[in-house]
Amino acid sequence: MRSVAVVGLGTMGSGIAEALVRAGREVVGIDVSAEAAGRAVESLTAATARAVTRGKLTEDERRAALGRFRTSADLADAAGADLVIEVVPEDYALKHDVFTALDGIVAPTAILATGTNALSVTRLAADSAHPERVLGLHFFNPAPAMKLVEVVSSVLTAPSAVAAVTELAHELGKEPVAVGDRPGFVADGLLFGYLNQAAAMYESRYASREDIDAAMKLGCGLPMGPLALLDLIGVDTARTVLEAMYAASRDRLHAPAPILGQLAAAGLTGRKAGRGFYTYAAPGSSETVPDAETPGASGTGTAGRPVRSVGVVGSGTMASGIAEVFARAGLPVVLAARTADKAEGARARVAASLARSVEKGRITAGQRDAALELITPAGSLDALAEVDLAVEAVAEDLAVKRELFAALDKVCRSGAVLATTTSSLPVIACARATSRPQDVVGMHFFNPAPAMKLVEVVRTVLTADDAHATVREVCAAVRKHPVDCGDRAGFIVNALLFPYLNNAVKMVQEHYASPDDIDTAMKLGGGYPMGPFELLDVVGLDVSLAIERVLHREFRDPGLAPAPLLEHLVAAGCLGRKTGRGFREYARA
Repeated sequence: MRSVAVVGLGTMGSGIAEALVRAGREVVGIDVSAEAAGRAVESLTAATARAVTRGKLTEDERRAALGRFRTSADLADAAGADLVIEVVPEDYALKHDVFTALDGIVAPTAILATGTNALSVTRLAADSAHPERVLGLHFFNPAPAMKLVEVVSSVLTAPSAVAAVTELAHELGKEPVAVGDRPGFVADGLLFGYLNQAAAMYESRYASREDIDAAMKLGCGLPMGPLALLDLIGVDTARTVLEAMYAASRDRLHAPAPILGQLAAAGLTGRKAGRGFYTYAAPGSSETVPDAETPGASGTGTAGRPVRSVGVVGSGTMASGIAEVFARAGLPVVLAARTADKAEGARARVAASLARSVEKGRITAGQRDAALELITPAGSLDALAEVDLAVEAVAEDLAVKRELFAALDKVCRSGAVLATTTSSLPVIACARATSRPQDVVGMHFFNPAPAMKLVEVVRTVLTADDAHATVREVCAAVRKHPVDCGDRAGFIVNALLFPYLNNAVKMVQEHYASPDDIDTAMKLGGGYPMGPFELLDVVGLDVSLAIERVLHREFRDPGLAPAPLLEHLVAAGCLGRKTGRGFREYARA
């Protein structure tokens, strides 16, 4: 495969051409638009110049790469290509016409690849004169940088064609993943359902676009928030992919959110149009600018209540982590547990964490001592009588939390804010266990609390404005990023994360792809820090199943029903790293 034709010189086609010429291939870029061809040349010229500046190419290598690329407006110029990669817009009739024309142009030995991520590769192959040479070759944007390539074969594709493009992908420095023909394949099949849910969440006014994006970046370590990513992909493109996925699966999670159709119909298709979910400085720009929808400061403008001391209830990892967060910010903390011994043990856990921070150079010994001095362990809730903010971090059991809030109601002074760190239970149920539900708010920290910047601030229909404002101000004081959301299962992060994880399990359950291939696809194709199965094993399969059951019970969507494979693993005691076996096996400590 020394000679390659790329049909369609949009962003993706230009990127694929760049990757090919830099790997020594002769490339002809074909597009009916002279403007698109000109942009492709400019893009390649600029990209190779940057590569020289960064020491990745020499000037001679750059000139050689540019010499290997030419453009044409005539599909007949693909005649001598060993491989043709089609990346025209996602329209079946258009792609069909391209493939029909190529059948009469290229040699019988040439391979024809479609770059589709939503349409049927099998259908394109079946309509071709030589179906055995047709396959899918799905690159990710930006093609020169992203390592993943999905190699999509149909039941008609010859194994030799798959082997040839797989070898080419390796030679381009890519990681090829073999997948079957279904809309979205692996990476987009998981990604677009998540993006669709985020759009629906925003459309329902559950949370602001900024809070949704910040929650997923800070809570999950994603490189980009879902609404910003939709703008980058193109709202119209995302809707096309989702339509194809829904047509194949009839899963409501893939039924395009109405807002996607509304934005697309209005021409607000994202960065390329200068406006989508966000407004940009110019079409094609990545710089966002204020617009009429940009909210001011979250909340009502009401000032919070003074917080001079904090109580933390619990003795586990989360309780000790939250106590450390407050103490490192200079707030006196009463760390209360069921017994004095448990409280001392939780304080000792904080001391060990602070010691590790000193060893790693994150804080000084003096800062460690000052923080530890601010933590007072207590074996009774009575020690919380004068705190201004009480934060519970006990077991995720509603009966336990309600009993605790009833006790806090009697112990804590009038005007103290009472916060729950629940990740899945209704905050209002905790509030109704007290005589002052207006003082109760959700304050969902992420684990490990000292390291994770995100806090989901959950107000109920009864939460007072100044109680809500108090928690936001405290978050700022302890250098956390608060995001506002309403009191419903999963809040922002878990409501978007766990359906994605559940869909990944369904892919394995259906024998569509292996856990290794799916993890590779999401890390290399989506830029995720961990693949879904790595994450499930870390979180714990039992914890994940419990959250998915809560989401299913709350929203009653059949698509949210936990995958049977996950239920079977939990029933077998395979809970992930903590038991030594989940989706993978782990060495015992």
